[in-house]
Amino acid sequence: MVRVVSMGRMALGTKERISRTLVVATLALALGPAVACGGGGGGGGGAEAADTTGGATTGGATTEGSSSGGADTGTPADPMGVSRVGLRRLTRYEFDNVVRDLLLDTTRPASQLLPEDARTPFDNDYTLQIATQPLVDGIEVLAAGAAERLLEDADKRDTVVGCTPSGTTDEACMREFVARFGRLALRRALETEEVDEYVALGLDFAERGEDFYVGVEVIVRALLQDAEFVYRVELGTPVDGEPGVFQLGGYELASRLSFFLWGTTPDSALLDAAEAGELDGPDGVRQIAEGMLADGRARVHVDRFHSLWLGYAELPHPAALTQAMRTESAALVDRVVFEDQSSWLDLFTADETYIDEVLAEQYGLPAPQGGAAWVGYGDTGRMGILSHGAFLSVASNVGDTSPTKRGIYIREQLMCQPIPPPPPNVDADNPPGEGSGECKQDRYSAHAQGSCAACHEQIDPIGFGLENYDKAGKYRTHDDDNAACVIEGEGAIEGIGDFEGPAGLATLLVDNAVLEGCVTQQLYRFALGRELGDEDLALTTAAGDAFVEGGLRFDQLLVEVVAHPSFGFRREEEV
Repeated sequence: MVRVVSMGRMALGTKERISRTLVVATLALALGPAVACGGGGGGGGGAEAADTTGGATTGGATTEGSSSGGADTGTPADPMGVSRVGLRRLTRYEFDNVVRDLLLDTTRPASQLLPEDARTPFDNDYTLQIATQPLVDGIEVLAAGAAERLLEDADKRDTVVGCTPSGTTDEACMREFVARFGRLALRRALETEEVDEYVALGLDFAERGEDFYVGVEVIVRALLQDAEFVYRVELGTPVDGEPGVFQLGGYELASRLSFFLWGTTPDSALLDAAEAGELDGPDGVRQIAEGMLADGRARVHVDRFHSLWLGYAELPHPAALTQAMRTESAALVDRVVFEDQSSWLDLFTADETYIDEVLAEQYGLPAPQGGAAWVGYGDTGRMGILSHGAFLSVASNVGDTSPTKRGIYIREQLMCQPIPPPPPNVDADNPPGEGSGECKQDRYSAHAQGSCAACHEQIDPIGFGLENYDKAGKYRTHDDDNAACVIEGEGAIEGIGDFEGPAGLATLLVDNAVLEGCVTQQLYRFALGRELGDEDLALTTAAGDAFVEGGLRFDQLLVEVVAHPSFGFRREEEV
C-alpha cells in the first residue's frame, strides 16, 4: 500500500482556499505569546499563600443561516455585548470526539499523541494554545493512524465512505465521499474546486496504489491535518456600522453550537439545519439547541463541564477508587440536569448519592446490594456534590489536604472571586513547616501573618471547614500524623457566615444565592474558551436572570446562552 508523506510536504492546491492573510493571522495567533488573563482564573489555585489587601466580594457576579452568508439572527440589542472570540484549536478531548464521530474510532488517539492542554480550570483556553512541533508531529501521526485503522475495519470503512466503488478509478464514488466527508470534517460545504482537487488527489493515489481505498486513506489523512479541521475558524460577515463585529454564517453557528453543547463537530443533521436556514434567528437556535440536549453526547459534555469546573476531571487515586468517584458525580449531574430536570442547586443539597461498595467503605455507608445504587447519606453529615470524594480530592498537597488551596478553589471557582497569586518570595507549593506548630491548624495560623493575613483570612477558614475530610473524601477526627490534634471542622466565609463540613458549606452558598451567578459566568467562559471581560456581562446577566426565573434548570441555562442574540456574533480581537 502506498503511504502518504507529511501533509506539510503535500502539494495540495486545496490549501489555497484560505487566504494568505488568514493563514498568516492563524500562525501569528497560534505561535504568539500566551495572553495574560485577568479575572477568576485558576492560577492561584495551587498557592499555599497569597497577598492582597482587598477583601473578596460575595455573590456570583463580578464587576470586572444560510451556508453562504450570515445567519439572520438579527443585530444584537447591545452591540457592545458581542464577545471577543479568537481562533480556537480543538482540544485533545474535542479532537478525540471528532475522530470518534467522523471515523467511528473510539481509541481516543489525541489523549495519547497530542500535548496536554493547559487547564484554567477548563482545557479550551485559546489564549494558551501554542502551536509547537510536538503538536504538529502528533497530529500527523494521529491522522495517519486514524486513516489506517479505518481501512482495517471494512464495516466502518464502508460506512464512512458511503458508497461502493466499482473499481480503482470510480470518480463518482470518490466525489460522493469527498463532498460528504469533507463537509463533516471542515464543518462546511466544500466548493466545487475543492472537491475537484481532493478527488484528483484521491484518484491519483488510488491508481498508484492499485486500490480505491488508498485514495480514501490519503484524503482522510489530509483532512485531519487541514487548518480548518484543527482550528475552529469563524470569519462571519461584517456588521454595518459596528467595526470589528461579525455575524456568523449558518455553518459557523452550527459549529459553535455543537462544540458548546456536545464537545464535538456538528453532524449531518445539524449542518443540514444550518444550510436550510433553521438557525436564522434566536427562536430557531433555541429549538435546535433543545433537540441537541436530547442527544447522549450532551449528557457526557455537561458532566465534562462540571468535572473541569469543580476540578475532578482527573483524580490522583487508584483506578477503582477514581472510577467510583467519577461515576458518583456523573450520576448526580445526570439525574439533576437530565433525568429530573430539577433545580441545579439540587446538586449541592442532594440527600443521597450513587455509590458502589468501594465508596460505601470510603464514606462509612451501607454497601448497596448488587452493584452501584442510590444510597441515603443518613446521619453522616454529608450532602450533595461538595461531599463527594471527587470534589474533596481537589486542591490538596501531595501528602495531605491544604486548607489554603481548598479555600482558593472555592473562592475562585464556586464564588467567582479571584485571588491574586502569592508574592514571588513565598513558597506556595509546600505546606507550612512543622517548626511553626505541633498541629496543622497552628502551623497554618502562624503561616498566615503579616502582609499575608488579609488574604488568608478570606481563604483559610473555608478550607478548615472541610478539614474533617481527607484528600480522598474520607472522614477523620484528627490530623493524619497526630491523634492529639483534634479537628474541629469549623469554617467560615467572611461576610457570609459560619459552617461545618461540606454540607454546611453547600447550605451557606445556596442560602446566600452565590452559586447561580457564578455558574453562569463559568459556563460562558467554557463556551468562549477564555477569561471573561466586561463585554461579556450582557450575555451572562441576561442568561443568569432567565436561569433564576426559569427555576434554575441547567439544561435551560444552556439554551439561554445559545439563544441570546449575541451568541451568533463575534468581536474581532485587538492585536
